[in-house]
Amino acid sequence: MATDDSSDSGDGATRRDFIHIASMGLGAVAVGAAMWPLIDQMNPSAEVLAMSTTEVDLSAIEVGQSITVVWRKKPVFIRRRTAAEIAEAQAVSLADLPDPETDADRVQKPEWLVMVGVCTHLGCVPLGEQGEYGGWFCPCHGSHYDTSGRIRKGPAPNNLEVPQYVFIDDNKILIG
Repeated sequence: MATDDSSDSGDGATRRDFIHIASMGLGAVAVGAAMWPLIDQMNPSAEVLAMSTTEVDLSAIEVGQSITVVWRKKPVFIRRRTAAEIAEAQAVSLADLPDPETDADRVQKPEWLVMVGVCTHLGCVPLGEQGEYGGWFCPCHGSHYDTSGRIRKGPAPNNLEVPQYVFIDDNKILIG
């Protein structure tokens, strides 16, 4: 029986080898095309991406005033501190703090304090300018925070969280 060697390229490759390689390549592309919608649906929705950052205009906030904005469905306290509040926060000894953290580590500019307004004990929202240290007070369980948002007294284990933020210019910040 004679074989047709016209399909042989000289190095052992045949048309059949080409068809096998081409069909495997096409199959891989088909599997990738079928999997893409399943993988893509795991990306965050436009609504979630919109909530991931919040831009805040600081120009209307007077010295000694606080505002609350919403970021990721959580309250964020932004306070323009007075010179006395800044001095008081910087003068605290780290040995006096249950969760030691300097004021300089919590702020980018001493005048502006930005922190998530959720008590680290059980997730309540503390009240501003109250408590024994002139900062925030959580009435639910009695946690007292100072003018830098650091825990000073009560059951809360940690300081109020400082979110990631950047100053876009002197009057605007971007949280998130």
